[in-house]
Amino acid sequence: MKKVYKVEVDCPNCAEKMQEAIKKTEGVKDASLSFMTLKCKVEFEDGADASQVLELMRSNVKKIEDDMDIFE
Repeated sequence: MKKVYKVEVDCPNCAEKMQEAIKKTEGVKDASLSFMTLKCKVEFEDGADASQVLELMRSNVKKIEDDMDIFE
C-alpha cells in the first residue's frame, strides 16, 4: 500500500533527515520526500496498519526537530 502525506519542514537538509527517519520506521518499506512540494510518498510493508505506522513516523521525525510534522 502507498500513501502520500503532507509534511511540515523548514529546510532541504531537515527534509533529508526527515526522509531517512521515515524510511527507518517499522512498517515502512520505502519513502521519498520532496522539499519543493512538501509531500512524502510512503510505501508500507505488507500487512502494516498505516495509521499506526503514521504515529511512529511522527514520533521519529519529532526526535530530529520538534516543529516537523506529517499530515494526512
